[in-house]
Amino acid sequence: MSPEEAQAYCAQRCDQAALERFAAFLEMLASENERQNLVSTASLADAWTRHLADSLQLLDHVPRETSPWLDLGTGAGFPGLVVALARPDLEVVLVESRKRRVEWLEHVCRHFGLSKCRVVGARLETIDTLPAAVISARAFAPLEKLLRLSARFSTPDTTWLLPKGRSAAQELQEQSQAIQAMFHVEQSATNPEAAIIIGHGRPPES
Repeated sequence: MSPEEAQAYCAQRCDQAALERFAAFLEMLASENERQNLVSTASLADAWTRHLADSLQLLDHVPRETSPWLDLGTGAGFPGLVVALARPDLEVVLVESRKRRVEWLEHVCRHFGLSKCRVVGARLETIDTLPAAVISARAFAPLEKLLRLSARFSTPDTTWLLPKGRSAAQELQEQSQAIQAMFHVEQSATNPEAAIIIGHGRPPES
């Protein structure tokens, strides 16, 4: 997916105001990346594909009004902050333990007036349980650990959206039969070498 294709892909999934927020956000990201290593410098040249479209594709897997959306290990803002920028009407909770990244996320939320997007600056193990309609995580932890730490936030109706690289199918294959029955793997729309582990419900071991 070229940058132009990625912009068109995003335009199909959000309004003009969101596209303008995205453009301004990428400028802020590039500037902040000079102060702290939020993303690889190489990825900035292809940010519409690598960060925006890659995050925004998750919206295709949930009903439009679904929230609260819990994003684990948000880092520089992917995918959770992108979801909030695209859909400021949704309740989005960004969990990030690194102080400087927390400050960055809070700054972006204030700048764009994302009043329904909340940043929780703590380790996942220490935060209060909340029932999430969607749980997402990109590069947060291996699947077994991710489910073990976050199962308490899920309900029978929760949708799990877990972008992975090449390891997606292998990680899922290594889980119990009950977990394998609950989740499946779908090809990423933005990267032929990546996939998304998608599931619904509450992990049976939790």
